[in-house]
Amino acid sequence: MRETSNAHARARRNRRQMSLPETILWTALRGRFPDRPAFRRQHPVGPYVLDFYCAQARLCVEVDGAWHSFGDQPERDAQRDAFLNAQGIRVIRCTASAVLDDATSLANAIFEVARDRSAPSTPSGSPSPVVTGEEH
Repeated sequence: MRETSNAHARARRNRRQMSLPETILWTALRGRFPDRPAFRRQHPVGPYVLDFYCAQARLCVEVDGAWHSFGDQPERDAQRDAFLNAQGIRVIRCTASAVLDDATSLANAIFEVARDRSAPSTPSGSPSPVVTGEEH
């Protein structure tokens, strides 16, 4: 239980201290519209706090800064992704630079994945893609 309490406290703190790319992507993802899946920001799941989460699609979106390529961070990200995948949550990782380059196109691509995952025939357990500026 303590782990969950810590995650909730971290989530509240993270909502107040979002990075610039997170803030920009949140601006593009937020809002409830009939034609768009709804996202939450800084959502706790187990011991982790997800940058953005769509409950309907069981989809997590993580904004990765440059530090995600250094040290033991790639292994830690892989462990986190494995935990979330085991919970039935698909993880999309996008680079902070992709958000800064074109947050609107990136958000539209994320909405499309969420819509596909929300459809009744969508299989789960797909590998976690990495979204970069080159793909959008």
